[in-house]
Amino acid sequence: MTGLGIVLAVLAVFVIIVLLRSVRIVPQARAGIVERLGKYQRTLGPGLTLLIPFVDRLLPLLDLRENVVSFPPQPVITEDNLVVSIDTVVYFQITEPRAATYEIANYIQAVEQLTTTTLRNVVGGLNLEEALTSRDQINGQLRGVLDEATGKWGIRVSRVELKAIDPPLSIQDSMEKQMRAERDRRAAILTAEGTKQSQILTAEGQRQAAILAAEGDAKAAILRADGEAQAIEKVFDAIHAGNPDQKLLAYQYLQTLPKLAEGSSNKLWIIPSEVGEALKGIGGALGNFTDGDNGQPARPEQPRQP
Repeated sequence: MTGLGIVLAVLAVFVIIVLLRSVRIVPQARAGIVERLGKYQRTLGPGLTLLIPFVDRLLPLLDLRENVVSFPPQPVITEDNLVVSIDTVVYFQITEPRAATYEIANYIQAVEQLTTTTLRNVVGGLNLEEALTSRDQINGQLRGVLDEATGKWGIRVSRVELKAIDPPLSIQDSMEKQMRAERDRRAAILTAEGTKQSQILTAEGQRQAAILAAEGDAKAAILRADGEAQAIEKVFDAIHAGNPDQKLLAYQYLQTLPKLAEGSSNKLWIIPSEVGEALKGIGGALGNFTDGDNGQPARPEQPRQP
């Protein structure tokens, strides 16, 4: 290879290097800082851009998407002098690439330290019960303080979440016992309420059943009385329609007497005074058909001869 060929090859390699260093492609949701001779020159957005070789320098690209950083548990002392361990999660986004590059050396570490300090200030003014039940309030205070402090760094904190709040083991045991006692108390109250409602419903059902049974007995007694009244009325009407004489009534009265002695427990029974009148009526009726001297039936009288 001649000297001219070597020179051409060196020039070709130089041109390729210059092109590679002068042409840059920035992806979407990324931003690049360009320094010219060590001084900030401009911020590159997504797309194709040209740089001056050996004069312009492109710094590492910054991610403009929302970042999620989970910080390790931090010991925090509450107002009632209890040490709790709190895990935090911070959601932030770079809004000003230039400020995030030149205003802070390591924005992630800065956000972590600021979160820890703010968390201790906020939780330090609350007791354990308030810290456990006021997560939304703590999250809001943390977000407000962090967003205000990180604004000059070109970072916007969108949300702060407390992932876990772990009290000491002795406090956890006490809380578990308290919750178990509360659950037992609620279960006893619910059981008593259920028993009470069951007894009320049972008593109400028995009362309704007694009322219905009494109404049924009353209606049955009324129907029986109406039936007996109608039967007596019909018998009475039939007797008066037949126009019976005293002899027939006395005979029916005597037929009714044996029924007074029915039953194994009837050892003594009293004959009413009306029985004598009935016997007299029957005797008078029989006397008309018999002879008073010999007991023979009376003969009809013969007509006398003139």
